[in-house]
Amino acid sequence: MQLTNRSKQVSNKEMTLAEKMYLPAVLSGLAITISHFFRKKPTIQYPEVKRYLGPIYRGHHVLKRDEQGRERCTACGLCAVACPAEAISMIAAERKKGEENLYREEKYAAVYEINMLRCIFCGLCEEACPKQAVYLRHDRMVPVFQERDEVIYGKDRLVEKMDDRYVRSNNTEVKTTPTEPSLTRAAT
Repeated sequence: MQLTNRSKQVSNKEMTLAEKMYLPAVLSGLAITISHFFRKKPTIQYPEVKRYLGPIYRGHHVLKRDEQGRERCTACGLCAVACPAEAISMIAAERKKGEENLYREEKYAAVYEINMLRCIFCGLCEEACPKQAVYLRHDRMVPVFQERDEVIYGKDRLVEKMDDRYVRSNNTEVKTTPTEPSLTRAAT
């Protein structure tokens, strides 16, 4: 009676002298090792050369401004609700007279904080924002923390500077090399 049809016939042929000394196996292993010496090295020289992270990478958070330099965030709280790690907190305030050039809407985020130890960089805050005020940059990583008080990012670190605007292009056919990234930035 046969239990399976996957059985194999084993041959017990006698090994040659070279096979008994494992000479073919050792030589084939040496050939593989020597071939690795002549391949291109995958290592990059990190501080001098930075690797292109790709268009779908989610890195450093940024609170966007509009073309006039006003903050887009209206403190609606949708990003905080969408965050599964509960890393975002904000306090809303009403815009006063004379602050029309600072904030777009009547309501704005007086305090906007992201706890980077909690953040899992899922991008749900970016998707939930109706004003397109929150972005996760695809060209910049979050820096390494040295102190515990550096992990909570406030508006001083999150609001984008007008001389360093972040623009995400929808062009998926960008041809880049790992050593020369083509990062998209506005010229304003």
